[in-house]
Amino acid sequence: SAACACSQPQRQRGNEAVVEYFSNMGLLSIIRKVKRKEREMRLLMVGLDNAGKTTVVRRVNGEDITGLAPTVGFHIKTMAYNVGGVSYRLNVWDVGGQRSLRGYWRNYFEKTDALVWVVDSGDVMRMDECAAELSALLGEERLLGATLLVLANKQDLSGALSVDEVSKRLGLTGESVGKTRHWQVAACSAATGEGLLDAFHWVVSDVALQVHF
Repeated sequence: SAACACSQPQRQRGNEAVVEYFSNMGLLSIIRKVKRKEREMRLLMVGLDNAGKTTVVRRVNGEDITGLAPTVGFHIKTMAYNVGGVSYRLNVWDVGGQRSLRGYWRNYFEKTDALVWVVDSGDVMRMDECAAELSALLGEERLLGATLLVLANKQDLSGALSVDEVSKRLGLTGESVGKTRHWQVAACSAATGEGLLDAFHWVVSDVALQVHF
């Protein structure tokens, strides 16, 4: 019919326009638009075993931190986090740090906005191992644009290395981290909560600026 004859080209032109639109926008731009709409961020929290990653997540979310067991696999914690009167939805991927699990870290790299690397500042004997694992992550292509927050945790314990000492032992410099990556090393104690909110405020604010919420 005449109606069919004229509607088919219209549908084709419409489909072509949609394809052209998505091609021009680019996948990254589309993802960012979705994230802007929902003010959503994905934080990947990793580090060696016993660094205090799960304690950090629970402390920031105002949960009980007693009786925690080592993470086997991963946990996802979704929380609302307010910065400057604006609420953001944080999807925090807390991934186990045992040596046998580190090969699986790469499964969680996709769409990461910020990499939160938690360090046991008192575990001096494993600082070289910690540095090697972090260096490997910083070289991962899928994490190149992610903001880096290094939490020098367990500052409440005697013998804990200072932020400057942790930075030095991990070999963190503008060149090693990447000249285009925003990064910070922050002193904190997940046990007491000291320093955590300031650190999370910084990382959320930095991601928000980069994604242009």
